[in-house]
Amino acid sequence: MKKNLFVFCLFFLITQVYAQNIEKVTIKDVVHFIDTTQQPAIINFWATWCTPCVHELSYFENEIKAVAGNSVKVILISVDYADDYPKTIAKFVQQHGYNATIWWLNETNAADFCPKIDRSWNGNIPATLMVNPITKYRKFYNRQLTAPQVPLAVQEMLNKPH
Repeated sequence: MKKNLFVFCLFFLITQVYAQNIEKVTIKDVVHFIDTTQQPAIINFWATWCTPCVHELSYFENEIKAVAGNSVKVILISVDYADDYPKTIAKFVQQHGYNATIWWLNETNAADFCPKIDRSWNGNIPATLMVNPITKYRKFYNRQLTAPQVPLAVQEMLNKPH
């Protein structure tokens, strides 16, 4: 009995230590982060059920890290349904081994929140905003980025030659 309890407690502790913390945010929180960040940042909007998003995320972190190291803050903002928060999202993130900061957008009215990120955003995902407060750079991608496009976009944001 004690052995079973120990194994259960150990399993619970390990899953809690390695589980990704997924913060629930509003669009106001996201805009505040964008307006106050002191370092270059990439904010990607995605969902677990979105095939282009999953393809993009599969190389997103690695390509960014290869170009920028730790100088760029990467935030992956899930727009999954409320029923998927946090368990489905956390399971997806854990299965894929993502290390970026993961937020879940607790908003359902795309007509309200999309223009607060970019006036051209029509609600499609994936969508990515790249900002660099040092150079006043801001560029919005209303589409999936391909593996070769990601490092070029990051280099442009960082004002590095290609």
